[in-house]
Amino acid sequence: MKISNYLASVTLSLVILTAGALLPASAQSGPSPQEQMACRGDAGKYCAEHVGKPPQMNACLKANKAKLSDGCRKVVEARGG
Repeated sequence: MKISNYLASVTLSLVILTAGALLPASAQSGPSPQEQMACRGDAGKYCAEHVGKPPQMNACLKANKAKLSDGCRKVVEARGG
């Protein structure tokens, strides 16, 4: 595997995991794979500096809600954002 492909894969994995930060602490379950995929690009584009920091990622996505894709905006709104 080329280094660039490896780095892209690692980055994508981190963004997907960080997309789990969409949930407020009181939510009953984590985001579904579909919800994670809906916000993957937006999390990387607007909130990459918050990877691995769920509360900050959640706040960042909420703060950027007007810029988010329709799918991700719906996830954020459904999760209390």
